[in-house]
Amino acid sequence: FYPYKSPKTCCYDCCMRCLGGVPYCSLVATLLCFSGIALFCGCGHQALTETERIIETYFARNLQDYITLAYIIQYFQYVIYGLASFFFLYCIVLLAEGFYTTSAAKQTFGEFRSTMCGRCLSSSFIVMTYVLAVLWLLVFALSALPVYFFYNMDATCHTIDVLTETPASINQLCVDARQYGLLPWNAVPGKACGMTLSNVCKTREYQMTYNLYIAAFAGAGITLMALLTYTVSTTYNFAVLRYLGRKGIGARC
Repeated sequence: FYPYKSPKTCCYDCCMRCLGGVPYCSLVATLLCFSGIALFCGCGHQALTETERIIETYFARNLQDYITLAYIIQYFQYVIYGLASFFFLYCIVLLAEGFYTTSAAKQTFGEFRSTMCGRCLSSSFIVMTYVLAVLWLLVFALSALPVYFFYNMDATCHTIDVLTETPASINQLCVDARQYGLLPWNAVPGKACGMTLSNVCKTREYQMTYNLYIAAFAGAGITLMALLTYTVSTTYNFAVLRYLGRKGIGARC
């Protein structure tokens, strides 16, 4: 004899079981990763294009002076395409792994079998995610370099605007792209000084590029946060599989 349940009660129980089977930690990390990678790749790609245009227009007159920089920018743009594709697939895989190993899924789909293959996959995801987090920490640090360059440029332009009444001292305030390794030392002019630099800072290209680099830097930080969240999530999932394996309900694959 089974107690009678109304259709509303059965529907409510089913919804609660489905919601309980969602790996919220992995889901939040996936959303963070998608948004962070979209910011980093989209804004970073466009910022690199605008940077090449600014260097070509205001800091270099000869094509040979910035041809190396143009090749490097093109290379990084191809790397961005690969990063976007890789992280999209990797986040989907980690989210699927989170659904597979969540403890609530055991109650939803019946007896959970913790296989040796499942435990090996979970441990592999832990190592891969940890390595990616360490590597992405380096990417996060490197993405701060163009922000630092444009910040210094903006600060110099602000100083020039304050000292407009003394032209002699203004001409001594410069931003040299050669000092940052963007151009070779024999590039002409290689730098912008005084009112020329101030006019560069007032252009639409400069303002947009500066904002794009800030957005890319923020996207790198969000992605790093997502990878750290994934590390915690995959470690917990592996602990769940180890616990279920010790109970003897697992089967080797």
